[in-house]
Amino acid sequence: MTEDLSPAERYAAAKIRAAEEATELAAFREMYEFGLDPFQIDACKALEGGKGVLVAAPTGSGKTVVGEFAVHLALSQGRKCFYTTPIKALSNQKYSDLVRRYGAEKVGLLTGDNSVNSEAPIVVMTTEVLRNMLYAGSQSLLGLGYVVMDEVHYLSDRFRGAVWEEVIIHLPESVTLVSLSATVSNAEEFGDWLDTVRGDTEVIVSEERPVPLWQHVMAGRRIYDLFEEESDHGGRGSARREVNPDLLRMAREENSRTYNPRDRRRGKMVREADRERERRSRGRIWTPGRPEVIERLDNEGLLPAITFIFSRAGCEAAVQQCLYAGLRLNDDAARLRVREIVEERTSSIPAEDLHVLGYYEWLEGLERGVAAHHAGMLPTFKEVVEELFVRGLVKAVFATETLALGINMPARTVILEKLVKWNGEQHADITPGEYTQLTGRAGRRGIDVEGHAVVLWQRGMDPGALAGLAGTRTYPLRSSFRPSYNMAVNLVQQFGRHRSRELLETSFAQFQADRSVVGISRQVQRNEEGLTGYREGMTCHLGDFEEYARLRRDLKDRENELAKQGAVQRRAQAAASLERLKPGDVIHVPTGKFAGLALVLDPGVPGRVNGPRGYEYHEGPRPLVLTAERQVKRLAGIDFPVPVEPIERMRIPKSFNPKSPQSRRDLASALRTKAGHLVPDRHRRGRAAAADDREITRLRAELRAHPCHGCDEREDHARWAERYHRLERDTKQLERRIEGRTNTIARTFDRIHALLTELDYLREDEVTEHGKRLARLYGELDLLASECLRAGVWEGLSPAELAACVSALVFEARQSDDAVAPKVPAGAAKAALGEMVRIWGRLDALEEEYRINGTEGVGQREPDLGFAWAAYQWASEKSLDEVLREAEMPAGDFVRWCKQVIDVLGQIAAAAPGSAGNGGSTVARNARKAVDSLLRGVVAYSSVG
Repeated sequence: MTEDLSPAERYAAAKIRAAEEATELAAFREMYEFGLDPFQIDACKALEGGKGVLVAAPTGSGKTVVGEFAVHLALSQGRKCFYTTPIKALSNQKYSDLVRRYGAEKVGLLTGDNSVNSEAPIVVMTTEVLRNMLYAGSQSLLGLGYVVMDEVHYLSDRFRGAVWEEVIIHLPESVTLVSLSATVSNAEEFGDWLDTVRGDTEVIVSEERPVPLWQHVMAGRRIYDLFEEESDHGGRGSARREVNPDLLRMAREENSRTYNPRDRRRGKMVREADRERERRSRGRIWTPGRPEVIERLDNEGLLPAITFIFSRAGCEAAVQQCLYAGLRLNDDAARLRVREIVEERTSSIPAEDLHVLGYYEWLEGLERGVAAHHAGMLPTFKEVVEELFVRGLVKAVFATETLALGINMPARTVILEKLVKWNGEQHADITPGEYTQLTGRAGRRGIDVEGHAVVLWQRGMDPGALAGLAGTRTYPLRSSFRPSYNMAVNLVQQFGRHRSRELLETSFAQFQADRSVVGISRQVQRNEEGLTGYREGMTCHLGDFEEYARLRRDLKDRENELAKQGAVQRRAQAAASLERLKPGDVIHVPTGKFAGLALVLDPGVPGRVNGPRGYEYHEGPRPLVLTAERQVKRLAGIDFPVPVEPIERMRIPKSFNPKSPQSRRDLASALRTKAGHLVPDRHRRGRAAAADDREITRLRAELRAHPCHGCDEREDHARWAERYHRLERDTKQLERRIEGRTNTIARTFDRIHALLTELDYLREDEVTEHGKRLARLYGELDLLASECLRAGVWEGLSPAELAACVSALVFEARQSDDAVAPKVPAGAAKAALGEMVRIWGRLDALEEEYRINGTEGVGQREPDLGFAWAAYQWASEKSLDEVLREAEMPAGDFVRWCKQVIDVLGQIAAAAPGSAGNGGSTVARNARKAVDSLLRGVVAYSSVG
């Protein structure tokens, strides 16, 4: 090719090559055995040119190469680079990678658990650590040249996302920002914001997967391609993909044989097992079992595989099912290697704890090449699973979706059992973004020619909907930024009130809100044009129809108001009847999921500290009952739309234990025997209030006397008037949204500032001593912690008692247990916890007064006492077996909550009066002792790398 060039062109090409070879990028490329992709080269060139970059690319595409180039540039320029990650496991992993490349003396690690070589030129840290350094004005920021924010799309996370925006806004202007994100549909919008707050930022978007992904559905013994035409399997082309007609036919056939519960056979309901056999014999369509799936994939050469099961218990059950089925994926040599690695990695765990942790069952699964991976596991166990999977010694992992959050565990195949998961409130379909994130694990770069995503056939599956999930590659990035109390005092301390307000206005949240106002304004204009047309349609030649329509609405509103009043009265009567209930009363629950016969165990009357987390009920009586079906449930007012009266009395045995199935069964049997034949009295309603209401009588008379009442086209006019009214109401709502979205973040900051001023944390631009203490407390309940320190609630507590109290600031139960109040330590700790709840109640009322509430992600949530006893026991040096047995909690959850308690105790030790060594408070000293008491055994097993 060069022979065709003229001497001048060859000279010019040579100059270009020489210039490229002299760049840092050329030296960096020599460090890799493989060539860089075009998007990686473009991003690295932009970085070397002095620009910030936002790189949005699929999982496994090699985004981190760009972050590593920032590290290379920092070292070559004699500057520092901070590499931030959203989770500690990712920090540990990246730390190990960089140590292997640059040596331990040049790389440091800072997480909540570990501090290693923190003054090194390269420091890996969690994003929260960097945020705290920025607010504290840490000396470590001197000489900082680059910050890499891995998984920056985490700023959508409603619990932690604000931290990413705080860092981006507050980093010094001299720092070059490298943002690495999953593929998002609004990368350009996010890039525009970065350009605004950080200066010149290049947006690099790549939607090309490095390894093509094939989509399948497994039904019965067969694996079907999801698409008939797979030419666009990698998401690169624009070829039209049709859903496999075999899958569509199977869905139609199954729907045509939908089981009808009224069908009878031999006088009995057709059993599920019978239906399953019938389905297999007729249609050959069924959901294969977990061992069957792994065995089939093994035969097809599609292992290693990750099966996503949206349940921890489901992951553990899957491993057991594989063991019971006799599944063995490792040969003898691999089994021996697995045992060697496991014994080496777990050598620091005391022998007496191994049985409690389920070590031997876990090891048996690993030796066979099968493992679970979820947040309830001990961190050491999870790290071993990850290492063995990457080495190819574990070939089938059953995991919850947390594994998809950045951990480097690519597989050849990803399996999704279901397309529905519990989101904390309800079972919801997974989103296209979640589907992309989960299936993004399939296909190992440099190992696999292609990756595979397999969805298991489920009854009622819609192949078209699945194709829509698989075909939608991206999801939008939405800001979750909200000011917090800690953020407010830190900002005012550094910048003053006015400048702080301006800084908050530069957030991505406000940027998105301001942009959305443009679209809403256009909708308001269209609505106003529509109102003009509707006004013409409701014009009546007999009189003012707008006035007539208003009378009709007033009449309807008054009737609705009276109906609501009647409902309120009935609820009040029902609440009064509930307050009269006593333990042992037999009642008939009139409606709801638990309608029917029930025995009152506890009336749940307000004023008694008997709530699910140890505090009072404020919403009215909530009786705890045993139903005739043996369920112990805390009912609510909604279950009693009408008053309830006892129909019988029963004695509740002192030995009754609501957590014991046998105890519930015996008492429910006695309940049915005693009162099963009784029929409750029916509640009769009184005369409707509308019949005697003077306002309704007056409005009806005015309506009949109005000229438009006699119009032949009255109802036609009324329909236009109703449309006019609805559109006018919608338009006013849009106008309020425009008003509400302008300066929303600043207005929230103003309300927080006003509340903190009343509590004497702030005085305009001045931060008081109380405020300086709050500035050192990070967490969801920062203000509650500060108020407890201020009131001396924790003075005089032992280290174990202090650990119990602090646990209420961090713990949140995965599912609220309404049946039994949590166990808490007696004595001083119980009194302190009660005082914490009372302080929270006062703060909650104050937040309501200043219109600060949890829906905005700002207010203080209710403290949860569910971990207090476990924290107290562990800090009191009880054995792991005893603590876990009483806590009824997986080891991984226990360790994670302990570490969060330790983190907050460290903050309290630094913030408490007397923490600087000037005497006075015992809290700081006991907080440090509590940290030492908690940081033992399994809690101290955290590893680096």
